[in-house]
Amino acid sequence: MSDKQAHLNGAYYGPSIPPPTRNYHRPGRGSGCGCGCCLLRCLFNIIITAIVIIGLAVFIFWLIFRPNKVKFHVTDVQLTQFNLTSNNTLHYNLALNMTIRNPNRRIGIYYDRIEARAYYEDQRFDTETLTPFYQGHKNTSYLNPVFVGQQYVRLGADETSEFNEDRVNGVYDIDVKLYLRIRFKLGRVKTGRFKPRISCDLKVPLNTGNGSFGGT
Repeated sequence: MSDKQAHLNGAYYGPSIPPPTRNYHRPGRGSGCGCGCCLLRCLFNIIITAIVIIGLAVFIFWLIFRPNKVKFHVTDVQLTQFNLTSNNTLHYNLALNMTIRNPNRRIGIYYDRIEARAYYEDQRFDTETLTPFYQGHKNTSYLNPVFVGQQYVRLGADETSEFNEDRVNGVYDIDVKLYLRIRFKLGRVKTGRFKPRISCDLKVPLNTGNGSFGGT
């Protein structure tokens, strides 16, 4: 049997064997996106999820509480004195009646601080701090700030000319601003404090009980 076997000396006489394939990886040209791409995709998914959750929370809040804007109105204004002396001292007597309407059925409002300021030609001439209070649901509350006294105001030539013109016409442009510090009561939950500002641009005639006023 050994005579029939071919003599093998370690050489291979079959078809040639191709060399092994070598893969060369060039930085920045791989088929995968790498860890940075995965991190961006994960961050994007988190942001989208957060936006959806916040949107649903806002929508549910709106369905439950149906919030509406609180409305401020000046119903009556009296100006019985508004004189400017030669040394720019303003003598004034100004009284206002204001209403605050809370139209919400499930939202109450704590007015922790109410500061009323009166301005003429962008010069503040008086400040009154009003009594804090709580306003319940679908409620109308009343404010009655009164500004009485005298105050030095810095009026230039143009502002003094405006004052003289208003005195001739008998109607003065007076701004009254409310600086508030409030909290909302949603059921049994009380929110943090907010600091809105309400501005009323008034055209007030002198020596009359009813004045015409602008937007509130």
